[in-house]
Amino acid sequence: MLAATAQPPEISLSATDPDPAGARGAILERIARAARSVGRDPASVTLTAVSKGQPWPAVALILAAGQVVFGENRVQEADERWRGRREDLELRLIGPLQTNKAAKAAALFDVIETLDRPRLAEALAEQRGVLGRPVRVYVQVNTGEEPQKAGLAPRDVDGFIDLCQDRWRLSLEGLMCIPPIDEPPAPHFALLAEIARANGLPNLSMGMSADFETAIRLGATHVRIGSALFGERSGHR
Repeated sequence: MLAATAQPPEISLSATDPDPAGARGAILERIARAARSVGRDPASVTLTAVSKGQPWPAVALILAAGQVVFGENRVQEADERWRGRREDLELRLIGPLQTNKAAKAAALFDVIETLDRPRLAEALAEQRGVLGRPVRVYVQVNTGEEPQKAGLAPRDVDGFIDLCQDRWRLSLEGLMCIPPIDEPPAPHFALLAEIARANGLPNLSMGMSADFETAIRLGATHVRIGSALFGERSGHR
């Protein structure tokens, strides 16, 4: 990771703005309760703070509260936000990735959660020699098979996983999904967990602000929380 070379600007939020640091504490308590309800260790669940589109003062507050894992949607936005602020942090790409930005994404992010096609896998695999390490990835699964949404159809995942591991030698760590917004999420989380078990993958990135407790009860190891931390913003979940 890059060493910190710049100090964040002064933190200043108005009295009407949400309190991300306080919200983080409450969410961590909810994560712990959900994990314990199914006999899991709360430490087995990682909170990914979705910082995409958020003003730096809000992100700085949650950073100061001890948050070290952040999710971003766009390569350029993440580069601008975190340049000089990367020390001891983990950045995860949770938005779609264009193949022509694979090299920059592989260098910037610790984990890419949205691998969903062979061309992108090949482009990321090419970065192994450049970076001197395999690229850490999750495969995105379109559990609802929605035509407008990225991700592999469930029936195609097993073969793609084999290629990621055997041909492209990516560091495949788990699976990610975003259930259809108009359907109960539990069946989609259960399906993702079943695919992961069948392929020996330990990690599941699933669950957002509205459904992360359900995701944890069904095996989530990483939950992606945006609005519950930072408040509602137009165009963000």
